[in-house]
Amino acid sequence: MKQAITPARAAEMIPDGASLLIGGFMGVGTPNRLIDALVAVGRKDLTVIANDTAKPGVGIGKLVTAGCVSHVIASHIGLNPETQAKMISGEIGVELVPQGTLVERIRAGGVGLGGVLTTTGVGTPVEEGKDKLEIDGVTYLLERPIKADFALIAARHSDYVGNLEYTLTAHNFNPVMALAGATVIAEPDHILPIGAIPPDAVKTPGVVVDYILERKH
Repeated sequence: MKQAITPARAAEMIPDGASLLIGGFMGVGTPNRLIDALVAVGRKDLTVIANDTAKPGVGIGKLVTAGCVSHVIASHIGLNPETQAKMISGEIGVELVPQGTLVERIRAGGVGLGGVLTTTGVGTPVEEGKDKLEIDGVTYLLERPIKADFALIAARHSDYVGNLEYTLTAHNFNPVMALAGATVIAEPDHILPIGAIPPDAVKTPGVVVDYILERKH
């Protein structure tokens, strides 16, 4: 059986300066109780790797507002003016990565690949400082894998051994990120007996999940 822990206990496990893969797309599919717990304990100097930083008061936006984040790797920050302001002031470093490249770099980190070859960004500032390869007359950038100390992911259902099921678009980055975190903490809406999740509905196998959050009461 997988150990179920409180959000407070999960936050205690995550030190200042940790790197975090956080699932979600504009807050949909984001582990909100985990984020609230990190804000509550006042974590600092976190590196957040995510699709975006949501909006002020929503999802990852809460970490930004609380001053928990020092670096962001994301595909866009366009709907969070606080992230933009902190980037301009130098309070937060922001690395913008094209969305498809971002998810492939995370997948590469999770499955043990040495990198991703892509034409996206060739001939633009994106290519600065990166290795390039020419294959059959086409120039590719070598994008390095992304891993993190922790993957914080949200799911609709977990069973007692940590198999996870997602709902519709809340699926987004979560299954890929679950592969690339050294420690994976899942925040399910519901915890079910083994066998209650149909096998073909399991998108993240329990073997990669280290902890699940207790159900909300």
